[in-house]
Amino acid sequence: MSTLQLIGLLLYGTIVVMSFKKVDITQFVKDRHQQHLVFGTAASLFVLWLLKAGIFEGLDVHFLGLTVLTLMLGFRYAVLSSFLALIGANLIGYGSWVNTGINGLLGNVLPIVITYLFYMLSFHRIPRQLFVYIFVCAFFPAALSIAFKTLALGGYFVVEGVYSWDTVFDNYILLTPLLVFPEALLNGMAITILVIYKPSWVYTFHDKFYLQK
Repeated sequence: MSTLQLIGLLLYGTIVVMSFKKVDITQFVKDRHQQHLVFGTAASLFVLWLLKAGIFEGLDVHFLGLTVLTLMLGFRYAVLSSFLALIGANLIGYGSWVNTGINGLLGNVLPIVITYLFYMLSFHRIPRQLFVYIFVCAFFPAALSIAFKTLALGGYFVVEGVYSWDTVFDNYILLTPLLVFPEALLNGMAITILVIYKPSWVYTFHDKFYLQK
């Protein structure tokens, strides 16, 4: 394990542990609704991440779905749910155990942080309206999340010396423009359907803020 991989594992492990410690385990055990959301979204992410394509190991492209996950569960539960999905993918051989920290940090936590920052910014600085919530909290963060995740992970492989810059750019980063809009559209459509039909599933959405004057 390289130095970067070790640092990534320690940082990601710290974030997961801190998120877990902030969860009220007793309340979580009693709350079947929350259990279904956490484990259901983890299973959904697991399946979504299996639908990937790539030529070189590690340089795989797939939808993230982490923006809608963050808006549904909040920051802590989003970290834990995506952690379960990542471990599941590794268990069946769709990921690398040695890169668990890097994948978790750059592939999971980074998009979650971007989404939550956009949510906090829109909640406190922008008029609270339904369309603001859909576009500012879901559509745009999803686009930025997959773009930054691709750039960050591609940069890691170059710095680590796994692949040359030309290989990473031609087979990974160059695909970013093709991923941005579909990722944004997927998350935007998903959160729109949820706030209309299942608003109780979305932790960050409240009728009194976004629908009631």
